[in-house]
Amino acid sequence: MADKQLLLLMYCSAGILLAILSIPLMRRKIPPNGLYGFRTQKTMDNPELWYLVNQHSAQRMFWTAVAFVVTALGLYILPGIGLDDYAMGCLGVFTIGLVITIVQTVNYLRSL
Repeated sequence: MADKQLLLLMYCSAGILLAILSIPLMRRKIPPNGLYGFRTQKTMDNPELWYLVNQHSAQRMFWTAVAFVVTALGLYILPGIGLDDYAMGCLGVFTIGLVITIVQTVNYLRSL
């Protein structure tokens, strides 16, 4: 039981941190940099493009973070779910959200 509680704490903390980190990007507060944001050659070379693409990406990442936290909490209280199924369910939601975010952001960047 303690292992599942630790995972809950880790998943919720990671989701909340991801949501918090996405907010400045959504609000166009983070300039092009080498550490934080959707970094490609095109976005790094064009600040206007940087802000557009990172706002788009951060909105999707924010909702991925929300879904991750909701899943972590929901599966935690689900009766009878084992540790492995709990971990795989949470990580599955995060992975799917991350893939959707990347694919949609790359497609958005290509459309500009």
